[in-house]
Amino acid sequence: MSRSLKKGPYVDKKLLKKLGNLKAGDKTITKTWSRNSTITPEMVGFIIGVHNGKIHIPVQIMEEMVGHKLGEFSLTRRFTRHGGKMQRELEAQAKLKEIEAAKAAKTPDSDSAANR
Repeated sequence: MSRSLKKGPYVDKKLLKKLGNLKAGDKTITKTWSRNSTITPEMVGFIIGVHNGKIHIPVQIMEEMVGHKLGEFSLTRRFTRHGGKMQRELEAQAKLKEIEAAKAAKTPDSDSAANR
């Protein structure tokens, strides 16, 4: 459920104060833990380090991001891959193709070196 229009969007005051002290286009990363803070037009052009629970992920703020929350751009979960027997077989086939391609690439070079 969204925040009431009467209250307006939530923006962390400390974050705005930190950004107010910087010059426009400054490449300094401003760290914040306020993932629920809404991105405002004053933040455009700055780099904000948004905490994901482990580290601060640098986020370059652009005009298209205005109105979204900072946490949307700093993912908290990392996708590794889908598993299973079928996936392992596909990966093994892809690895064999890479090895064969590497061997094929090496063979013409060694033949031309022997002919010299």
